[in-house]
Amino acid sequence: MVDLYPPTGPYSHGILDTGDGNRVYYEQLGSPDGKPVLYVHGGPGAGTVSRPTRAWDPERYRVIRYDQRNCGRSTPHASDPAADMSLNTTQHLIDDMERLREHLGIERWLLNGASWGSTLILAYAQQHPERVTEIIIQAVTTTSPGEIEWLYRGAGRFYPEAWDRFRDLVPEDERDGNLLAAYSRLMENPDRAIREKAAAGWLAWEDAVITNEPNGKPGMYSDREVDAQIAFVRICSHFFSNGAWLEEDQLLRNAHRLAGIPAVLVHGRHDMGGPPRTAWELAKAWPGARLHIFDDSGHIGSEAMVLAVRVAIEEFKNR
Repeated sequence: MVDLYPPTGPYSHGILDTGDGNRVYYEQLGSPDGKPVLYVHGGPGAGTVSRPTRAWDPERYRVIRYDQRNCGRSTPHASDPAADMSLNTTQHLIDDMERLREHLGIERWLLNGASWGSTLILAYAQQHPERVTEIIIQAVTTTSPGEIEWLYRGAGRFYPEAWDRFRDLVPEDERDGNLLAAYSRLMENPDRAIREKAAAGWLAWEDAVITNEPNGKPGMYSDREVDAQIAFVRICSHFFSNGAWLEEDQLLRNAHRLAGIPAVLVHGRHDMGGPPRTAWELAKAWPGARLHIFDDSGHIGSEAMVLAVRVAIEEFKNR
C-alpha cells in the first residue's frame, strides 16, 4: 500500500503568453528543487484539477499543472465566440508545452495524464523525446480516426437510444455525414442558446457511454457550469472533427521514438469510450512501457488503477 501525502497546494502560479493572443495559466506544487512533473489534463478542453495534490511527494517532486488553450483559467476562453479556434490544434498544444518548459527553466520532466492527455503526451514525447524522463498514463488513447469513429458512432450500438438523441441534435441533412463537424458548426453559432443546447447534447452522450462502467455514475461529464460545458464541447468538436490533426495510427507507428523512456500505462478492461486494444498495441510497440489492464475499471478508473499510478509515482521519484 502507498500512503497519501498531506494535501499540497500551489506555491506559485503564472500566465504564459504564447505570442499569438493566447495566455496559458499554470501553477507549481511541491518543492521548487524537486523532480519536475507536468500533469497534462484531458478533454481536450476539460481544464486541470484545482484541488490540492496528495499523490506526489512534496519534498521530492515539483509538479506543474496548467490549463490548455481556451479552457479553465487560460484565455481567451472558448465559451467566448470571439476565441479563435484556428489557433488551437495539437501542434499548438505541443508547442505550448515546450514553451512552458523553457519558461520554467526545466531541462527534462516526467509526464502524467489520462485520456486526451495521453494523446498529447505521446505526441509531445515523440517530437521531444530528449525532454522526457518518464511517462505515466491512465486511460490510454491516441485519438486516431478509428478511435474517434468508435466513440462517437460505433459505441452507439450499445446505447442506441442515447446515440439517436446525440445524432438528432444536428440538422437532418447533416446526420449521415461528419457528425462531429456538424456539432463544431453548432458550437460556432453566434446564438448562445444554440451553443448551450448542442453542448448539453454532446455531454449527455459522453455521460451515457460511461454510465454503466464499473464506478460509473450519471452526469459525470455534464456536471460542470455552463461556460465550462460550452468550452469543453467547442474544443472537443473542433479537435475531433479534424482528427486531432493526426494520421491513422500515427502515434502507434512512431512509438519507436519513445525507446529509452520508461513508462507505466494503466487501463480499464471495461473502458467503453476507449477499448483496451489501443493500450495493448501501444505497449507492444513501445520498448520500456509496462501495461496494466484492470478488470474492475472503465474509463473513469478505480481504486486499483489509482494505486497503480501511485506506485509508479513512488518508483520514478528515485530515478
